[in-house]
Amino acid sequence: MTSPSSPRPVVEVAVGVLLRADGAVLLADRPAGKPYAGYWEFPGGKIEARESVAAALARELHEELGIDLGPSMPWVVYEHDYPHAYVRLHFRRVFEWRGEPRPHEGQRFGFYDPAHAPQPLLPAAVPALRWLDLPPVYGVSNFAALGSDGFMRALDRALARGLRLLLLREPELDDAHIAALAPALLARTREQGARVLISSRHAEALWPAFDGVHLTARDLVRAARRPSTGLVAASVHGRDDLDHAHRLDCDFAMAGPVRATPSHAQARPLGWRGFEAIARHTPLPLYAIGGLTAGDLADAMRAGAHGVALLRAAWSE
Repeated sequence: MTSPSSPRPVVEVAVGVLLRADGAVLLADRPAGKPYAGYWEFPGGKIEARESVAAALARELHEELGIDLGPSMPWVVYEHDYPHAYVRLHFRRVFEWRGEPRPHEGQRFGFYDPAHAPQPLLPAAVPALRWLDLPPVYGVSNFAALGSDGFMRALDRALARGLRLLLLREPELDDAHIAALAPALLARTREQGARVLISSRHAEALWPAFDGVHLTARDLVRAARRPSTGLVAASVHGRDDLDHAHRLDCDFAMAGPVRATPSHAQARPLGWRGFEAIARHTPLPLYAIGGLTAGDLADAMRAGAHGVALLRAAWSE
């Protein structure tokens, strides 16, 4: 098999992202005699003919580290062109396994904070560690419904519960109102180490004050290059949008609505099956949105989502 982006044969590889409850991830170095020997990577290996990604990953990690995996969740599929091979990496997140990892190939390994991973890293591992910095919940602001004071109180509660990523999207507020709200909003979030993206529906002159921009689906289609500001996210309505977001080098995307919502009453809900069709082999982390709560996170991950984006549920008691 070849890739549309490369005439070289594609090597299909299953990659395990084993995550402990404290957020540490398992990394191992490549043994002597292999290309990039001594470089650190996520464990995994080649997918055999007629073998599923999940089965290949379970087999490889049992052979390499002597552990038995619990369920693995589809995450991101990423291609990389190495001098020795063109690989398609099927990353799957794993939160449960049996046994203590023990190296069967003489490699070094350990659990590491993604922000302090050992060096040097295998090139294809670099984006995956960056994706791990994205939290599982993406809050969407709701000033219009709660009022400025009410929303700020709800934001304080959400930040105390651990919210660390927020989208400022207020279609009913003009840019002067957004500019007036920004200082207090950013002071609160930055004090807690949270990041705020501003929707591209708001004036471009406002973007530099924030930690990045979230492109609307319409602005994504019009964009010819990545905006030069912090994180870049995009709303997508289908696979073509998602592929364009990848070509623009967006950091993540958001798709929905999964369920019917008052704010998108005319939109046909995707359901988890429809979301999964978009997320299958997604080349970048994808959040699910639309009538969801934090309680939907497990279903979202099983469908291939990085996490859930919440509007009303993010600010409820």
